Amino acid sequence: MEQGSYTCGVSETPLTGETVGEMLNRIAAKYPDNDALVSVHQGLRYSYREFLAEVDLFARGLMALGVERGNRVAIWALNYAEWVIVQFATAKIGAIMVNINPAYRTYEFEYAMKQAEVQTLIIQGRFKTSDYVGMFYEACPEAFESRAGRLKSDKFPFLKNVIFMGDVPYNGMYRWDEIQELAEGITPGELADREALLEFDDPINIQYTSGTTGYPKGVVLSHHSIVNNGYIIGEGMRFTEKDRLCIPVPFYHCFGMVLSNLACVTHGSTMIIPSPVFNPEAVLQTIQDEKCTAVHGVPTMFIAELSLPNFHYYKLDTLRTGIMAGSPCPIEVMKEVNNRMHMSDIIIVYGQTELAPGVTMSTVDDPLERRVSTVGRAMPHTELKIIDPKTGKIVPRGERGEICARGYMVMKCYYNNPSATHSTIDVNRWSHTGDLGVMDEEGYIRIVGRLKEMVIRGGENIYPREIEEFLHHHPSIADVYIIGVPDIKYGEELMAWVKVENGNTVTEEDIRQFCKGKIAHYKVPKYFKFVDSFPMTISGKIQKFKMRQMAVEELGLQDAEKVETA
Repeated sequence: MEQGSYTCGVSETPLTGETVGEMLNRIAAKYPDNDALVSVHQGLRYSYREFLAEVDLFARGLMALGVERGNRVAIWALNYAEWVIVQFATAKIGAIMVNINPAYRTYEFEYAMKQAEVQTLIIQGRFKTSDYVGMFYEACPEAFESRAGRLKSDKFPFLKNVIFMGDVPYNGMYRWDEIQELAEGITPGELADREALLEFDDPINIQYTSGTTGYPKGVVLSHHSIVNNGYIIGEGMRFTEKDRLCIPVPFYHCFGMVLSNLACVTHGSTMIIPSPVFNPEAVLQTIQDEKCTAVHGVPTMFIAELSLPNFHYYKLDTLRTGIMAGSPCPIEVMKEVNNRMHMSDIIIVYGQTELAPGVTMSTVDDPLERRVSTVGRAMPHTELKIIDPKTGKIVPRGERGEICARGYMVMKCYYNNPSATHSTIDVNRWSHTGDLGVMDEEGYIRIVGRLKEMVIRGGENIYPREIEEFLHHHPSIADVYIIGVPDIKYGEELMAWVKVENGNTVTEEDIRQFCKGKIAHYKVPKYFKFVDSFPMTISGKIQKFKMRQMAVEELGLQDAEKVETA
C-alpha cells in the first residue's frame, strides 16, 4: 500500500500557553542585562530590563488614550526601534496591532484602515520619496483641522487617535513623548490588571495579504500562534541568549515580526536593526560591528550582499546561522551563503502569513543537498498533507498536489471576511495554501508551483487581480491582465497585458505615472504588452500560462526560466 503525503512534526517540548506579554516578562526577568534591541541607524541600545520598561511605558500611554482590549492599533512605519516597542506594547494591553506595509500609498492605506476599523494610528515621518504624514493628510484632511484625540472623519469613522513616531508637533497628532507623558496617569498595577485579563488565544495581530478577489485580506493571528512559531523557529536555528540577529527584513511582514523578533525574544537573543530599509552595505557593516551570529533575508538580499564589490573587506566570521525565506532560493546562492558568509547552519523556512508564518523548516543537521533542494520537513506540532486539489484526497508520496497545514499556527480568520475565511480553512481546520508541493519518503517537501496566481518578486507576495482592478480605473484601459515572468534577480517580475479603449492611446510611461504614489512601487509592472485580444479557452477563460510562455519568448527570458530554485 502506498504511503500517503501526510506528516506531523513531533517534539519533546510542548507548546507554551503564554501571551506575548507574559513571555516578555519572563525573558526580561531571566536576562535583564542582555542586549534586547539595538537600532544601529538610530544609535539606540536597550537591555531587556530597559526594553521592558519602554514597552510598559508605551503600553500605559495607550491605555491612557483609552485603547481597550481588542481595539485595532495600526502602525505605518519602517524598521525603527519604536516599531518593536509598539509590537510588544499593544500585545501587553490586548490591542490588535495592524501592520500596514510602508510601501503602501494612499489607495492601499485607505483600504486597510477602513477594512480593519482602525481606532489608533501610529505613523512615521518622511523617508526618501515616501511622505507618510502628507499621504495621511491627503486621505484624512479632517485631521489637519483637528486636535489630537478629537479626530472625526467620515471616511475613517473608527479612527480617534493618531500618534506621530517622533517629536514634530503635527496637527491632529500626538507626539511619541506625549504618549509617554500620558502614561503617568496609569499605574503599573493597572497595566498588570489588564495583562491578567488576556488569554493566549486572543487575536493580537492583523496582517494584510491579498487574495484571488484582488482585495487585501486581514489575516488575524493570536498570541498562541506567533509566540510558539517564533520559539520553534528560534529552536531551529539553535538560538540561545548569546545569539545576535541582524534583521534587514521588514517588520510589517511575518518574516520580521515573528521569524526575527519573536525568535529572538523567546530565547533572550538580541534584535539588531541595521537600517530603516534594506541596505546591503549596512547589513554587512552591522554584522561586523555588532558581531552578529545570524542574519535573515530573502534570496535577493543575500544576492545583493554577496555582489558588493567590497564584500571581502567585511569580517563576517561571527555568523553561524539565519533564515533564507520569502521566495524560492536559487541553489547556487545557498551554496555561496554557506561558504562565503560562514553560515553553515543557515536554514530554509516555508509558510505564509495565514500560518503565522512557518510550517516547514530545514535543520542545521540536514545535508546541504536537502537544504538547497527542499523546504525541509514539518515543524514541531504541525500537521501537513498534500492533496489532489480536485478531489481533496491525499496523494501518494512523490506526487504533486496542494499543500495543506493544520495546527496551532493556523490563523483565526480573515478580519471581517467570513467568505474568504471559509474558502481557505475547511471544516476540519486545514488551511489550504494554494501552493503545489511534493513530499518525499522522508517527509521533505519541495515546492513545485502555485495554484493561485500569486507572484513572488524578491520576497514580496503580489496578487495580479489587485493590480488589475486598480489599473481598470485608468480611463484609457479597456482590459488588463497581470502575469509573473521569470527574472534572474528577483525570481519574478510583473508584466501587464493591456487592451486599450477604442479611439484612445496610452503608453507604458502613462501607466507608470498613473500608478506612481497610488500603489506600491513593487506592484508597478516592469513589462507591458499592448494587445487587441488575450489567449482564451473556448469557454472564454483567460489562459495566463500561455501569456507567460509567449512573454518568455518575446522578452528573451529563457535563461531566467532555467534558474534552479529550492
